[in-house]
Amino acid sequence: PTLMTLPPEIHLMISKQLIYPDALSLKFVNRHFYHLVDTGVRLKVDWLVERRRLHLECPNNRRCDLGSDLRFCRGSVSLLMQRRREHIECESRPGLGCLIYGTSTCAHARQLRTRIKRWMHNQRNQQLEQAEWQLLLATMYGILANWTCLMIIYTY
Repeated sequence: PTLMTLPPEIHLMISKQLIYPDALSLKFVNRHFYHLVDTGVRLKVDWLVERRRLHLECPNNRRCDLGSDLRFCRGSVSLLMQRRREHIECESRPGLGCLIYGTSTCAHARQLRTRIKRWMHNQRNQQLEQAEWQLLLATMYGILANWTCLMIIYTY
């Protein structure tokens, strides 16, 4: 049997056991779960309180909009959820263990070499993005200069 072959009552019981990031992921699996899973204010607040209790990073926005999932996940919340998916928070403090699976150690925690590789990859991507923007700006400047010259020539 698969998850979808289980009765909706069991789907509902499972969804009520999830914390906010997991409930949100389940909610966007398909239409059935979208209408079944509750990601309301209570679940968001519980998740934020639990993060604070574990001394984990919380959203750095001055105002946390709990009204909808879209507004709530803007800004730093999406980054926090990504860090959770990648088990980065499991490495953030020794002794926490795996925050996703609730085990004493995290089997998914990355090795130091992998972290360094990822950091270098991110640095390289940032440098490439800067170079792309510089190239775009230079191209736009060239087009603007040519257009200006043509306009000057045609007006005389």
